[in-house]
Amino acid sequence: MKNIAVIGAGTMGNGIAHTFAQSGFSVQLIDIDEIALKKGLQNISKNLERMLQKGKISAIEKKQTLDNISLFTSLEQGVQSASLVVEAATESEAIKTKIFKTLDQVCPEKTILATNTSSISITKIAATTNRPGQVIGMHFMNPVPIMPLVEVINGYNTLETVTDFILKLSKEIGKTAVLVNDYPGFVANRVLMPMINEAIETLQTGVSGVLEIDAILKLGMAHPMGPLELADFIGLDVCLSILEVMYEGFKNPKYAPNPLLINMVKAGKLGKKSAEGFYNYRNEKKAIVPANRFL
Repeated sequence: MKNIAVIGAGTMGNGIAHTFAQSGFSVQLIDIDEIALKKGLQNISKNLERMLQKGKISAIEKKQTLDNISLFTSLEQGVQSASLVVEAATESEAIKTKIFKTLDQVCPEKTILATNTSSISITKIAATTNRPGQVIGMHFMNPVPIMPLVEVINGYNTLETVTDFILKLSKEIGKTAVLVNDYPGFVANRVLMPMINEAIETLQTGVSGVLEIDAILKLGMAHPMGPLELADFIGLDVCLSILEVMYEGFKNPKYAPNPLLINMVKAGKLGKKSAEGFYNYRNEKKAIVPANRFL
């Protein structure tokens, strides 16, 4: 198991590719967008350079990590020799199920198929394939090279041997794997997203401001990042998508996305990746967005 294919060269995909490559695996990074692929590789190189400057890796280790990564725009070519595929595409059920249907057709028979979904049912994704026992969730945390957790999610039909293998593999790449079952939001986002949603509700109803809400969680609850800044970091569109999956899955109003979140996503204010969310990130200087924008 030394050939790993990663689908999607965005923030999560290139982070996953970086992590496996740095651990000595041969990684095939796949994206239909050639520009996204090049940008993903540049991001990996930039992150490795930061690690080099901090003395965490050597110049040789940086080169070896980059040498371990190959780029593909063809899904079929990229997965030909893969023993494990980790899908890290957009958090959309339609997109993910389409990818898994294709993977089932083009991957070797014994290939394990993992998804980095943060909320979508593993069982539902697995049901689109003829190998549901070989489908599992590997929910990495952002930034992947730094965050130690991998939330491993069993689908209803996931084989025990596949689960055991993924748990051992996670350890091999320096992660701590925590096993959970297949329910909307799993554990991480089932707990986190209602908190973020409530923070947005608190802001929208005028209880307090962005800086104040974040400060209270950081100083009073020892959170390294406030919930609104964290939402910006995750992506407000991703937060909305996860809440929608949970609301649909549980039919419980406590998971209903706040109207402010919905409106911000409609307006294209997605957080750090769009340069504005609850904070303004233009010119790489974080600044508070005026309070009247949230009322």
